[in-house]
Amino acid sequence: MSDLNAPESLDAKHEQNRQRRIEAIKRWVEYIKAEPPEKWGPQQNMVVNDQLASAQHARTSAAHQQHVKSVADELADIRDDESETQK
Repeated sequence: MSDLNAPESLDAKHEQNRQRRIEAIKRWVEYIKAEPPEKWGPQQNMVVNDQLASAQHARTSAAHQQHVKSVADELADIRDDESETQK
């Protein structure tokens, strides 16, 4: 006999995971507002580099890898621009 509640349970789990990700993003935003880029920049670079490495190991498409790299480069440019305007 199948579990008729399985789809609802899975939806609830997905929503819970989504909420956790949103809360983590909010904490990260507060952290980068409170700390200088010299502190959080290297941390963010490590995360991005790890994501790129994971994508390479997962054999994702070259197009997706390029997209991830482009987004990372864009974020780095924004960070650099913000650092320059704060000086």
